[in-house]
Amino acid sequence: MTAAACSLSPHIVCRELGLDIELVEVDRETQRTSDGKDYLAINGNGYVPALMLDDGKVLTEGPAIAQFLADSVPQGAAMLPEVGNLRRNEVQSYLNFISAELHKPMVLLFNPAYASVHEQIRAQVAKRLSWLSGRFAGPYLTGEAFTVADAYLFVCLNWSPWTQINLKQWPALHGFMARVAARPKVREALRAEDLRAFDVDGVYFAPNAYLASSNWTGSPVQP
Repeated sequence: MTAAACSLSPHIVCRELGLDIELVEVDRETQRTSDGKDYLAINGNGYVPALMLDDGKVLTEGPAIAQFLADSVPQGAAMLPEVGNLRRNEVQSYLNFISAELHKPMVLLFNPAYASVHEQIRAQVAKRLSWLSGRFAGPYLTGEAFTVADAYLFVCLNWSPWTQINLKQWPALHGFMARVAARPKVREALRAEDLRAFDVDGVYFAPNAYLASSNWTGSPVQP
């Protein structure tokens, strides 16, 4: 995992499901893990997350990992309904949407190599957020249940201050962030990654080092 990166999504899922996991941090610059391994030998793409199972097999891609985790325990059906239940397909539809329409373009907004088209990317993301804001079937995307798709959406939207996207123009999305940030198991995950709430509403989180390098003002607090 890397603090506040997309690996936070399956991390939250693990906490919500009460799964016993070991977090291993990856240094993005050196591609070395906190336990001294070459991360590229684990995931040749070099990005997080990766889930190493007890038998040594490795599963990559956050949405796939989150679904695997939910399917691995009986209580996981609350976060990803069983096969044959249409709600499962609804959750998977949102996972695909978030991955293609939000995650990837928002990552490009962090990359200076794409600076010349950042405004166009931001406008496209805004269109997708406008659509999404009207889709909530309850406090969460598909209704009352907090699903793996909600965990993924929370992590991607958490990057919005750094990509110059103001979620307050979509009250449904800003409210969603506040609800998720208040969940006890989500707060456990945020503390485990040593993230700090830095905005006046306390619903966006980042590592202290990132705040310092970005010259962010204010008094960050632990969740």
